[in-house]
Amino acid sequence: MKKPSFNPFDLLSEEILFTILDCLEENPLDKKSFSLVCKSFYLVESRHRKTLKPLRSELLTCTLNRYPCITHLDLSLCPRVNDNSLSVVSGLCKSPLRSIDLSRSKFFSHVGLTSLALNCSSLVEIDLSNGTELTDFAAKAIAKAKNLEKLSLARCKRISDLGIGCIAVGCRKLRVISLKWCLSVSDLGVGLLAVKCKEIRSLDLSYVPITNKCLPFIFQLQYLEDLALIGCLGIDDEGLAAFKQKHPSLEVLNISHCQNVGHVGLSSLINGAENLRQLVLAYGSPVTLSLAEAFQKFSKLHSIKLNGCMVTCDGLNAIGNCCIPLRELSLSKCSGVTDEGLSFLLSKHRELKKLDITCCRKITHVSIDSITTSCTSLVSLRMESCSLVPKEAFILIGQRCYLLEELDLTDNKIDNEGLKFISRCSELSSLKIGICLNITDEGLTNIGMFCPKLIELDLYRSTGITDIGIAAIARGCHQLKMINVAYCKDITDNSLRSLSKCSRLNTLEIRGCPCISSVGLSAIAVGCKQLTRLDIKKCHDIDDVGMLSLAHFSQNLTQINLSYCSVTDVGLLALASISCLHCINLLHLRGLTANGLAAALLACGGLRKVKLHLSFKPLLAKSFLEHIETRGCVLQWRDKAFQADIDSKAWKLELEDMP
Repeated sequence: MKKPSFNPFDLLSEEILFTILDCLEENPLDKKSFSLVCKSFYLVESRHRKTLKPLRSELLTCTLNRYPCITHLDLSLCPRVNDNSLSVVSGLCKSPLRSIDLSRSKFFSHVGLTSLALNCSSLVEIDLSNGTELTDFAAKAIAKAKNLEKLSLARCKRISDLGIGCIAVGCRKLRVISLKWCLSVSDLGVGLLAVKCKEIRSLDLSYVPITNKCLPFIFQLQYLEDLALIGCLGIDDEGLAAFKQKHPSLEVLNISHCQNVGHVGLSSLINGAENLRQLVLAYGSPVTLSLAEAFQKFSKLHSIKLNGCMVTCDGLNAIGNCCIPLRELSLSKCSGVTDEGLSFLLSKHRELKKLDITCCRKITHVSIDSITTSCTSLVSLRMESCSLVPKEAFILIGQRCYLLEELDLTDNKIDNEGLKFISRCSELSSLKIGICLNITDEGLTNIGMFCPKLIELDLYRSTGITDIGIAAIARGCHQLKMINVAYCKDITDNSLRSLSKCSRLNTLEIRGCPCISSVGLSAIAVGCKQLTRLDIKKCHDIDDVGMLSLAHFSQNLTQINLSYCSVTDVGLLALASISCLHCINLLHLRGLTANGLAAALLACGGLRKVKLHLSFKPLLAKSFLEHIETRGCVLQWRDKAFQADIDSKAWKLELEDMP
C-alpha cells in the first residue's frame, strides 16, 4: 500500500501563510498562483481574503462560497446587479460583511437593499453613488441598517427629504455621508439629518439646493470635521452675516463655486473654527485684501486652495502676512497672480510643501527664483502652461528643490539642460513634461539614469523623444506604472520592447504613434501582465495579431481605445475573451462589420461602456441593442467624422489661437 506523500508546506502555520499572502497584494494573479500550490494553500487563501471585486454578478454564489470571510465587497464592476444578486450576498455574507460598494451598479431596488440591511448586521458602509433610479423606498430600506456609519448617495437625484428623513431616524450612528448632486433634497432633509445623526464627522452637500437656513443645524454637529458646500448657490453673504455659531471641530471646509459668498459671509462662517486646517474657495469670489485677511484667524490652517479665483496683489500680500503654518497653496488658473505678489507670499511661507501655479501666465523667472529660494522643501510643484517662464529658470528647480516627488511642467519651455538639473531630484515619482517641444532623448536619458523612483511619466506630444529616451527610462525606472507617449511620432516598436521590461506597468498611452505595430504591442502584452489601461488610438499598424496577444497575456485589461486601428472582427472577438474588460472605444475601425461587432458584444459579458460610430446603429437589431443595454452596458453613439493627424507644432498653435 502506497504511503501518503509528505507535504512540507503543511508544517507552515496559518499565521505564517497569512503573512506571506499580505505581501502579495500588488499583482492579483500572485494570490491565484499561491492558491494553486496545494490544497492547504487553497484553503488558507480563501480564509485570508477580506476584500473582493467580482466582475460578473451571476458568479456571486460560487465566488462567495469560495471566500467566506469577505468583509468588503465591491460590485462596482458588475454590469448588472439585481435584487437577486443582493439576496445572494445577504444570504452568504451575513455577519462578516462590513462594507459594500454599489457605486456604478444598476437594476437593483429597495427590495434587494432591504434584504442586505436586515441580514448583514455588521454592515457599516454602503456606497450607492450614481444610483439615479433609486427612490425614497431605497432610502427607507437603507434606514434598516442600524449600524451604518458611512453612506454615499452622490447623484441619487430622486431621493428626497422624505428618504433622508428615514435614514436620519434609522441610522443614528452615521459618521460620513455624501449627498452630492442629490437635487431633490432641501434644507428640511439636511436639517433632519443634522438633528438626528449627531455623530457625523464628514458631510458633503455639494450642489444640493440648500440655503442658509440649514447651516445652524449643520454647525450644531459637535464632531463635524469635514464639510463640502461646493456649488451651493443658495448660500450667500446676507444669510451668513448673522451667523455667529462656533464650530471648533471643523478641520476641512470646501465652498468652491459659491460665487455669492464673499469676505463678509466667509468671516462669519468660519468665525470660531479655530482648528480649520484646509480651506477650499475655488472658482468663488475674488481674493481681495478683505477676504485674505480673514485667513489670519486660523492659527492651524495649512492648506489653501483658490483655483480659478481672481487674485489681487493685495490679496496675495495679505496671505503672506498671515501667521499660519501654510504647507499647501493652490493658485491654479488664478488670474492676477504676478511675480511681485507670489514672491512676497512665498518669502513668508518657507515651509511650503505643495504649490500649484498651473496656468499662471503672468509669472516669469522672478517667481521661479523666489520659489526655489524660499521653498526648498517642496515635494510637489505643478506649473503647467506658465508660458512666460524661460528655459533657464528650470535649472533652478533642480538645483534647489531636490526633495520634489511630483513635478508638472506640461507645456513649458524647458530644454535638455533643464531636464539635466531636474534629474537631481532623485525622489521624483511623477513627472509630466508633455507638450515640451524643446526636450529630446538627451534630457530624458538623465531622468532615466538618476530618477529610479519614477512611477508616472507623461510625454504627451513631446515630439523630440525617440526610442533612445524611452530605453533609458525603461532601464533606470523599474517601478514605472504609467507612461504617456501619445503623438510622439518617432516612437517605434523598439520603445515598447524596452517598456516590456517594466513589469509593473499598468497604464500605457501610445495613441497617434504611426510607427508602432502589433509586434511592439505583443511585447508589452507578454512582459506587462499588470496592464489595465491601454490607448492605441490612431496606431494604424496595430491589427488582429496585437489583439490576439492581448487576449492571451493581458487578462487584467479593463479599458482599451482601439479607434482608427486596423483591427477586424477577428481581433475584437479575441479581446472579448478578457473577463476584466469593461470599457472599449471602437470609432472608425474600417475592418469591423456589424456581425463581428454583435458577436463581440455578446461574448464580452463584463462590458459597461462601449463607444461606437453612429453608422452601426441601423445595422444592429433594436432588440439586440436592448439586450446589451439590459445587461448593464451603456452604448455611446458618436457621429464623428474621420480625423486626420495634426503635426504637434501646428496643434499647439491651433490651441493657443482658441479663445
